[in-house]
Amino acid sequence: MQKKIHIRKGDQVIVITGEYKGQKGRVLSVDRDKNRAIVEGVNMVSRHTKPNAKNPQGGITRQESSIHISNLNLVDPSGGGATRVGRKSDSRNKLVRYAKKSGEEIR
Repeated sequence: MQKKIHIRKGDQVIVITGEYKGQKGRVLSVDRDKNRAIVEGVNMVSRHTKPNAKNPQGGITRQESSIHISNLNLVDPSGGGATRVGRKSDSRNKLVRYAKKSGEEIR
Protein backbone atom coordinates (compact mmCIF):
# COMPACT_ATOMS: atom_id res chain seq x y z
CA MET A 1 0.00 0.00 0.00
CA GLN A 2 1.31 3.44 -0.93
CA LYS A 3 1.74 6.22 1.63
CA LYS A 4 -0.78 9.05 1.80
CA ILE A 5 0.99 12.33 1.17
CA HIS A 6 -0.36 15.86 1.02
CA ILE A 7 0.95 16.88 -2.42
CA ARG A 8 0.48 15.50 -5.91
CA LYS A 9 1.98 16.04 -9.34
CA GLY A 10 0.75 19.34 -10.79
CA ASP A 11 0.06 21.02 -7.43
CA GLN A 12 1.21 24.59 -6.80
CA VAL A 13 3.46 24.52 -3.71
CA ILE A 14 5.56 26.89 -1.61
CA VAL A 15 8.85 26.01 0.12
CA ILE A 16 8.45 26.68 3.85
CA THR A 17 12.00 26.11 5.08
CA GLY A 18 15.58 25.78 3.87
CA GLU A 19 17.67 27.56 1.27
CA TYR A 20 14.72 28.06 -1.11
CA LYS A 21 12.24 29.31 1.54
CA GLY A 22 9.41 31.38 0.06
CA GLN A 23 9.78 30.14 -3.52
CA LYS A 24 6.67 28.87 -5.29
CA GLY A 25 6.53 26.29 -8.05
CA ARG A 26 4.60 23.47 -9.67
CA VAL A 27 5.29 19.86 -8.64
CA LEU A 28 6.79 17.95 -11.58
CA SER A 29 7.00 14.53 -9.89
CA VAL A 30 6.62 12.86 -6.49
CA ASP A 31 8.64 9.91 -5.12
CA ARG A 32 6.39 8.34 -2.46
CA ASP A 33 9.02 5.81 -1.33
CA LYS A 34 11.60 8.48 -0.49
CA ASN A 35 9.09 11.23 0.52
CA ARG A 36 10.61 13.63 -2.00
CA ALA A 37 9.26 15.82 -4.80
CA ILE A 38 10.75 17.71 -7.74
CA VAL A 39 9.47 21.30 -7.90
CA GLU A 40 9.84 23.53 -10.96
CA GLY A 41 12.63 26.10 -10.47
CA VAL A 42 13.53 24.98 -6.93
CA ASN A 43 16.75 23.23 -5.75
CA MET A 44 18.63 23.72 -9.03
CA VAL A 45 21.83 21.68 -9.43
CA SER A 46 24.54 21.51 -12.12
CA ARG A 47 24.81 18.22 -14.03
CA HIS A 48 27.86 17.30 -16.10
CA THR A 49 26.56 15.58 -19.23
CA LYS A 50 28.42 13.60 -21.88
CA PRO A 51 27.74 14.42 -25.52
CA ASN A 52 24.64 12.58 -26.77
CA ALA A 53 22.02 12.85 -29.50
CA LYS A 54 19.96 15.37 -27.53
CA ASN A 55 22.95 17.48 -26.50
CA PRO A 56 25.79 16.87 -29.04
CA GLN A 57 28.09 19.40 -27.35
CA GLY A 58 27.77 17.96 -23.83
CA GLY A 59 28.79 20.23 -20.96
CA ILE A 60 27.13 21.46 -17.78
CA THR A 61 23.33 21.69 -17.58
CA ARG A 62 21.13 23.07 -14.78
CA GLN A 63 18.18 20.99 -13.60
CA GLU A 64 15.88 20.57 -10.61
CA SER A 65 16.76 18.15 -7.83
CA SER A 66 14.32 16.62 -5.37
CA ILE A 67 13.28 18.29 -2.11
CA HIS A 68 11.75 16.59 0.94
CA ILE A 69 7.97 16.96 1.09
CA SER A 70 8.09 18.08 4.73
CA ASN A 71 9.63 21.32 3.42
CA LEU A 72 6.65 21.95 1.10
CA ASN A 73 3.13 23.25 1.71
CA LEU A 74 0.30 23.61 -0.77
CA VAL A 75 -0.56 27.12 -1.95
CA ASP A 76 -4.10 28.09 -0.92
CA PRO A 77 -6.25 28.37 -4.08
CA SER A 78 -8.09 31.44 -2.75
CA GLY A 79 -5.44 33.37 -0.79
CA GLY A 80 -2.08 32.40 -2.23
CA GLY A 81 -0.34 31.63 1.07
CA ALA A 82 0.71 28.26 2.49
CA THR A 83 -2.03 25.98 3.78
CA ARG A 84 -2.33 22.52 5.27
CA VAL A 85 -4.36 19.86 3.48
CA GLY A 86 -7.34 17.92 4.81
CA ARG A 87 -9.46 15.15 3.34
CA LYS A 88 -13.26 14.90 3.47
CA SER A 89 -16.09 13.19 1.61
CA ASP A 90 -18.00 15.21 -0.96
CA SER A 91 -21.65 14.85 -1.97
CA ARG A 92 -20.93 11.71 -4.04
CA ASN A 93 -19.04 10.04 -1.12
CA LYS A 94 -15.73 10.56 -2.90
CA LEU A 95 -12.69 11.61 -0.84
CA VAL A 96 -11.48 15.10 -1.85
CA ARG A 97 -8.64 17.29 -0.61
CA TYR A 98 -9.40 20.74 0.82
CA ALA A 99 -7.35 23.70 2.05
CA LYS A 100 -7.62 23.95 5.84
CA LYS A 101 -7.01 27.72 5.76
CA SER A 102 -9.93 28.65 3.50
CA GLY A 103 -11.95 25.40 3.41
CA GLU A 104 -11.85 25.49 -0.40
CA GLU A 105 -11.66 22.24 -2.35
CA ILE A 106 -8.35 21.50 -4.12
CA ARG A 107 -8.60 20.25 -7.67
